[in-house]
Amino acid sequence: MNVGGERMTDMHERPVVYMVCTGNAARSPMAAAMLRALDAGERIDVRSAGTLTLEGHPMGTRTRSALARHGLTDHAHRSRQFSAADAAEADLVVVMEPLHLHWMRRNVPAAAPITGSLRRLARDLVPPQGGSAAHDLPQRVRELRLGALAPEPWEEIVDPGAGEQEDFDRCSDELRLLVAELHRRLL
Repeated sequence: MNVGGERMTDMHERPVVYMVCTGNAARSPMAAAMLRALDAGERIDVRSAGTLTLEGHPMGTRTRSALARHGLTDHAHRSRQFSAADAAEADLVVVMEPLHLHWMRRNVPAAAPITGSLRRLARDLVPPQGGSAAHDLPQRVRELRLGALAPEPWEEIVDPGAGEQEDFDRCSDELRLLVAELHRRLL
């Protein structure tokens, strides 16, 4: 439910977490598939989108192969552009690099307070302290003051897009570790 411009997850619904990269073709679909697998679709509504997409494109073969190395698939994935409507539904927006943070602040400013890089969130999001993680995630995200933080170079997860299969594999290995830590902190 959206109250006063802020989404407030109630105790009976799952928090909505968006994974966002540039084309919604490699990093964000891999991270979303990994988070869904860790959660088994039970406690988090995981979605993915991009900042500069070709709408409706399926995941490429190198991305599929990188996911398969981790025993994951997502045949239903189609690239989609992140929008203000997505921001209104989201409790947390996870981006892959500083440029995505800049894009979000410029193009979807309502999402700025709930948008952080995967690296920063895996490091700084405070894990739940008892009770319902779904209920307190918006509060824990607000306490990070993400919209006021300057993006830093260390937050980047390198886009494998123009690379070879080994670049996609390396990216998926990196994402797997970061997503596992984020999952631990979300729930």
